[in-house]
Amino acid sequence: MADKTGDSNVFGKHGGFEKLLSYQVAELLEDITKRFVVRYVEPGSRTKDQMEQAARSGTRNIAEGSMFSATSKKLEMNLTNVARSSLVELKKDYAAFLRQNRLPTWPLQDPVRQELIDKRFKTADEVAQWGADVHRRSPERSHAEIAGNIGFVYCMVAIGLLDRQLVTLARQFEENGGFSERLYKARKQSRDQQPPKPEEPAG
Repeated sequence: MADKTGDSNVFGKHGGFEKLLSYQVAELLEDITKRFVVRYVEPGSRTKDQMEQAARSGTRNIAEGSMFSATSKKLEMNLTNVARSSLVELKKDYAAFLRQNRLPTWPLQDPVRQELIDKRFKTADEVAQWGADVHRRSPERSHAEIAGNIGFVYCMVAIGLLDRQLVTLARQFEENGGFSERLYKARKQSRDQQPPKPEEPAG
């Protein structure tokens, strides 16, 4: 829930990260990745740790950036960019899995790929059920191919959403400034609205 101080002229709106589409997709991706590494990545391996940490970093930095929005738009942008970088690394891990196992990466024009995006699933269970259905419809697509591409596609979606979010944050910063600028404007406005002091009588 966003903090009530978001109504102030000084504190910008902040919090409420759960409503951000980028956070929702990143959180779903984190849940999917946890299941993926259990099934397809060697336990205790560096890759397993890297994928889990990258997925977690994505959600945590989006959330933390949103909370800092009230006082530091620059820090919010920085943390959002860290989230994006983490998900780029996670995308590379999914791509490496597909390449190393000689599995195809679904092209943009693949209708199954677009179907996954259009479904807008909310939970990892829904995604898993869809993946099983894809295999039933197209047995030539192995479970590993489907799982790897699901992770890869959701990385692409989350990164795209964060790119748009960063553009919006930059525009807001240019238009409204940061906390220091808003504080200065609020103080100046308060002084300008105060009635002038009466002049003292001479002598």
